Amino acid sequence: MGRSGQLPRGLVDRYRATDGRWPDDTACPILHVDMDAFFASVEIRERPDLRERPVVVGGTGPRGVVSSANYRARTFGIRSAMPTAHARRLCPDAVFLPTTFHLYQQVSAGVMAIFRDVTPLVEPLSLDEAFLDVSGALRRLAHTPGQVAESIRARVEAEHGITCSVGVASTKFVAKLASGLCKPDGMLVVPKGEILQFLHPLPVSALWGVGQRTAERLTSVGLNRVGDVARTPLARLRRTVGNAAAEHLHALANGRDERRVEPETVDKSVGAEETFDVDRTDRDGVKRELLHLAERTAAALRGRGLCGRTVSIKVRFSDFTTITRSRTLPVATDVTQEIFRTACRLLDEQTPPGAIRLIGVRVEQLGEESGRQLLLDAPERGWRDADQAADQARAKFGGAAVRPASLLERDRDSASGGGRPE
Repeated sequence: MGRSGQLPRGLVDRYRATDGRWPDDTACPILHVDMDAFFASVEIRERPDLRERPVVVGGTGPRGVVSSANYRARTFGIRSAMPTAHARRLCPDAVFLPTTFHLYQQVSAGVMAIFRDVTPLVEPLSLDEAFLDVSGALRRLAHTPGQVAESIRARVEAEHGITCSVGVASTKFVAKLASGLCKPDGMLVVPKGEILQFLHPLPVSALWGVGQRTAERLTSVGLNRVGDVARTPLARLRRTVGNAAAEHLHALANGRDERRVEPETVDKSVGAEETFDVDRTDRDGVKRELLHLAERTAAALRGRGLCGRTVSIKVRFSDFTTITRSRTLPVATDVTQEIFRTACRLLDEQTPPGAIRLIGVRVEQLGEESGRQLLLDAPERGWRDADQAADQARAKFGGAAVRPASLLERDRDSASGGGRPE
């Protein structure tokens, strides 16, 4: 399903909204809204002079990875998760930009607020996509699902200067597949009574959960299309892909998906990680990176109104051996310095020596900020007040407005390249 945007458009053009007209959207209350090339679109919004250029966002160093590419860049074969070095070979004239994560969070919060203006039943999947159940909103708004989707698309563009694509259907699976098939800046409506006509001509890779290996197993026994899977007896499917996968794929291929939009999904953890351009053996340099990652993680927690009790670090050495170490705090926190100090202790006390390729920080056991307790000997005002003041300054003046002094050397070290954002 993640590759739905690469599936053949011609098979489903009849379901595309065109000139304000679309198929029957009765009984189609599920929307999947997906921003178009989100990181790249936000960067281009900030720099309109790049609108006609291929733009790639991600790690810009030799070990960087593409996080996002606009559609001009994609015509050269550039895709997310591709090594940046390979992307440069495909399109040397592209503009390569590092990520500006605080800006994406800011735009994401505004977009999600638009969704929640329409319905409380919003299930975010990431910063740039969400499911909406608009069944309760239709009578209040006196709109059809398609009209609600068009209204959302118009508001996102007018208020945030980026575009999105929307799939409208009776199930989550079909809605998400539809949004990918109408990118960029489109809407696809799949009538409830035509789900099988929509699904069955598509290749088996359209089914959620079918990766390259599963697709190869299915096609090796002659199951090339979704319709082939739908018509295949379960016993044969089980022999091909196993019991659990067979039942899952057979249900989807026959248009069955009972999942509801779940607005109360709680983050299990929040974190960030960085791959160094050159393996690091100096622990002071690694600790500067830990401070940067703790800063990002703490800001993300505060932005979501969360605190966490368990701090963990992830360390990948030059031979790709990867370890994680964690410590549970007596009190939940969203404070940069508390996360940083704990991460440093884990690095010093529980991590063997060796050249480090990647370092990461994560906070787990999350809860609402209102549940945060204070220690008896904690100062009335302290690091958290400083963090909140820094958040306000960054929101007003940009991410570089306030930085810990110890990160200035880190910024100089990484000026020529960047790592991979999580």
